[in-house]
Amino acid sequence: MDRRKSIKSIFLGSVAGGLAFTGCQPGTEREAEEAIAQSAEKYFGRTPEEKELIDELNAEQFFNEHEMDTIKVLCAVILPANEKFGSATDAGAPDFIEFMSKDYPPFQTPLRGGLMWLDHKFNTEFNTEFIASTPEQQKQILDTIAYPDITIPDAEQPLEIQFFSLMRNLSLTGYYTSKMGIEDLGYKGNMPNVWDGVPADVLEQHGVAYDEAWLAKCVDQSKRGDIAEWDENGNLLT
Repeated sequence: MDRRKSIKSIFLGSVAGGLAFTGCQPGTEREAEEAIAQSAEKYFGRTPEEKELIDELNAEQFFNEHEMDTIKVLCAVILPANEKFGSATDAGAPDFIEFMSKDYPPFQTPLRGGLMWLDHKFNTEFNTEFIASTPEQQKQILDTIAYPDITIPDAEQPLEIQFFSLMRNLSLTGYYTSKMGIEDLGYKGNMPNVWDGVPADVLEQHGVAYDEAWLAKCVDQSKRGDIAEWDENGNLLT
């Protein structure tokens, strides 16, 4: 199994969905819909306080240009492009890592320190920086930190291994929470099921039957995408 398929199977196993239901009092549904629409347009599901913090973080820059260039190359090595989807870098994972380093400051030291270690290692071994090295050179060095001994607790691993594990986790999280990554997973979200009514044998058992007019309006799958319309007396029209 190739790297992308292995990673994809891990993420598919952890995907879970849920629905939240809210009720509206009579006469307030229109107001509630308008409030939700206005809030979504302005905050995209976030509170004003959250949006203010996000704007503040986006106005800052933690990694310098060279560090960002290094992260872009590293993300693409961790999750490369294939014939159908782009790499983690193409999906915006480097920007996600930059944001997370500001949103969660404990990431800053291991990430920046790891990037410094990476360039030092490549300078020592190949007299070049990581971003200027060949794919073969990258594989030679990264293979030494990409497969740690799982019997050793994470906190006891060498710092360069902790760095790469963190970078890999952030790269994959950035990719699989992006539009591209979700499409790669094939995740469709909550989709409506096709319902064609209570089975005929159950209806017969209870001595009931559908009204043909309602059956045509409510169970006709050719109209499942139509929005229902009601008259002023609450009668279903279509």
